[in-house]
Amino acid sequence: MSNAFVLVINSGSSSLKFAVIDSQSGEAIVSGLGECFGLPEAVISWKYQGEKTEQAINAPDNHHQHAINRIVDLIATLDLTQDIVAVGHRIVHGGEKFTSTVRIDSEVLAEIESLSDLAPLHNPAGAKGIKAAMQAFPSLPQFAVFDTAFHQTMPKKAFTGAIAQELYTELGVRRYGFHGTSHYFVSREAAKMINKPVEKSSFISVHLGNGASVCAIKDGQSIDTSMGFTPLSGLMMGTRCGDLDPGIIEYLLKKGWSQEKVFNSLNKESGFLGVSGLTSDARGILDAMEQGHEGATLAFQVFTYRVAKYVASYLAALDSLDGIIFTGGIGENALPIRREILNNLKLLGFVEDEAGNEAARFGAAGVIAKSEMLNAVALVIPTNEEYVIAQQSVELL
Repeated sequence: MSNAFVLVINSGSSSLKFAVIDSQSGEAIVSGLGECFGLPEAVISWKYQGEKTEQAINAPDNHHQHAINRIVDLIATLDLTQDIVAVGHRIVHGGEKFTSTVRIDSEVLAEIESLSDLAPLHNPAGAKGIKAAMQAFPSLPQFAVFDTAFHQTMPKKAFTGAIAQELYTELGVRRYGFHGTSHYFVSREAAKMINKPVEKSSFISVHLGNGASVCAIKDGQSIDTSMGFTPLSGLMMGTRCGDLDPGIIEYLLKKGWSQEKVFNSLNKESGFLGVSGLTSDARGILDAMEQGHEGATLAFQVFTYRVAKYVASYLAALDSLDGIIFTGGIGENALPIRREILNNLKLLGFVEDEAGNEAARFGAAGVIAKSEMLNAVALVIPTNEEYVIAQQSVELL
């Protein structure tokens, strides 16, 4: 086949990201976003050859289907239909059932929907996207790539909670981990950069964005990660609290807070937003910190300190360390945050390459620090989850 393009779909509860990816080069031929689903202002926008176009979605309901119908029309208009060989879907939760990418059939779709209790905001939306795509592209094979799959190699000591075991055996309560596609991709790229087989490498991958997680990767496999049963645990994030004493939940309920108010606060009003009292955006935090805003300064300090603590703790999971990888929107672009995290890890001997750290942004990869003590480097590597989804879909063809 001359071109092997994959339509990659990432369906959220009120949005739908999409891209047509060249499975060989990783290039996004066209990419876009449908958003504000369920509202009158629902729109779909896309970028093609540097130009952005936006259209309203004038439909009373089922915006996912209407968005995908628009994508079908767009693909036909751009004369890409014949080059698309598969549709790949990002699905957040695969539970213990899915340990790798799978071709979607009715049984797989039913299983994804049955896991909705574990990811109530994400899996139902993912299933909607699958159904809409199957209707729009009935002749194309469809594949599901799971955020949790990469972490299914964690040993039992890493994923088991210190709780009554019937909670695991009967209800599936355990550490699952997320951002797996990102951690998988950057660990492979890091191995290439240090010229070492990934199967003989050890990395700590730090994915920092509005959602954030750390992953210990040994011999190419995830052996521990900071997100747990849900994407709420682990690091402080844009609006999520990260690790928290569960007794606080009981305390707030006794104070008359509703369950909905508690979890709305922990999911949507915490993190950068909660600590700073200002914004959930890291750029806004850094700008306000420069102006002397105390809340923003504290949010910066709490965030970088907690990332450094997780990184240091994952040395216990590894026999050696080849590199610390920074990725995600913050990890790739926020130099002051990377610098402060490395400053908090000074006992590990990392010395910043200031020119390298300055240069690593806006899609540029590079070495930003070295530790002679550990014979390790700190790297910035832009993530490309869509490329992984496209590659793995084509591999299964």
